[in-house]
Amino acid sequence: MKVIVTGATGMVGEGVLLECLENPEVERVLVLSRRSCGHAHAKLRECLVQDFRDLGAHEADLRGHDACFYCAGVSSVGMSETDYTIITYDTPLRFAETLVRLNPSMVFVHVSGSHTDSSEQGKVMWARVKGKAENALMRLPFKAVYNFRPSLMKPMPGQKHVKAAYRAALLLYPLARLFFPSMPLRDVARAMINAVRFGAPKQLLEVKDIQALAAR
Repeated sequence: MKVIVTGATGMVGEGVLLECLENPEVERVLVLSRRSCGHAHAKLRECLVQDFRDLGAHEADLRGHDACFYCAGVSSVGMSETDYTIITYDTPLRFAETLVRLNPSMVFVHVSGSHTDSSEQGKVMWARVKGKAENALMRLPFKAVYNFRPSLMKPMPGQKHVKAAYRAALLLYPLARLFFPSMPLRDVARAMINAVRFGAPKQLLEVKDIQALAAR
């Protein structure tokens, strides 16, 4: 398969990228990012884009792909709802609208988060905005859209884009996984690839669903 990966300068996107580069099911990877991901590989091409909502100059590069793994995103901490909505709702939706026009047979996998609010009516801002994004993406006419809702993830070996605070917190990973849903990031990436290969039983995938799909 030929895949597009976003967010490769962040922890989740970088982990997904590394698994795609290693996985024999993936023939080619196009990374879309505002800056270089810092990795080189025979399968890998990069396309630097300043605004994912304005892809007109890059449409030729985006054609001919089987899947997109949308891993870009930010924490809502310290952000207004307006600013968070631009990044978490407006940007992925405009991006996906361009992709589905260019690749209508594409599978679109969107990384959301555990406890996302599908009703769009809850009191927690980030969960409400993510739910709105999930719902809008599922209405687009892709071959399939899957929203992944992971929780605590353990980075893959060799990752460069893991924040120092997260690395420190990983010392508690063996204990934390006893209390929180968790899984290796490698398995999240494998589940994405398997969603393209085999499909998934539903469009909203919680941690247990992602684990089951990774094991296929």
